[in-house]
Amino acid sequence: MKIIELEETDSTNEYLKRLDGEEDTIVTAVRQTAGKGTKGRSFSSADGGLYISVMRFYENFPASNAFKIMVDSCVAVCKTLEFFGINPAIRWANDVLVNGRKICGTLIENTFAGANIRRSIVGMGINVNNTLPSELKDIAVSMREIACKKFDLQAVKNVHIASLQKSFTVADYKKYIKWFGKEVTLHTDSETYTATALDITDDGRLIVNRNGKVLEISSAEVSLRL
Repeated sequence: MKIIELEETDSTNEYLKRLDGEEDTIVTAVRQTAGKGTKGRSFSSADGGLYISVMRFYENFPASNAFKIMVDSCVAVCKTLEFFGINPAIRWANDVLVNGRKICGTLIENTFAGANIRRSIVGMGINVNNTLPSELKDIAVSMREIACKKFDLQAVKNVHIASLQKSFTVADYKKYIKWFGKEVTLHTDSETYTATALDITDDGRLIVNRNGKVLEISSAEVSLRL
């Protein structure tokens, strides 16, 4: 897999979209000037964080298996954090938390050809040594804050690039779910409600019990808060 290391770019995902050819590629940046989160949100990308995107091309990869892309990226982040002595958890569907605060966000952008995924670009921003904006201090955290020490950013990058080139399973993903059997809050465009989280299906839907009724929910329909 080709690896490109940049000082600065607008967004590592956008950089990959501009590349010619169909070679699987990883790009990293010291900083992003227009980092993106899910649903069009901006993503804080100051010096000291790890900003990385991986682009893969596929043949005959059904869109119904898209959750596999999320599994591989989220578990890779968790494995990287564990390597450096940090205990992560996943908040369905694609956030990685430490002690209840977000340490990594993931943005997946897929291109389709009929019923298949032709290309995926997965962007990840891991808070390593970067100073977080004051408005995020209650909901986000960095590796440096958790461990009370500064990390070698190149070492974190190398470990994560290696993790990104491994394949993981839904069972691996669920090992980082700490909230099965607990009440969670779910937000849709029209309502907010609580339910008991039960499990996650192989295609990534969340199974919950809402007032005695078992539901299977897509992450495209709701967002979850613990």
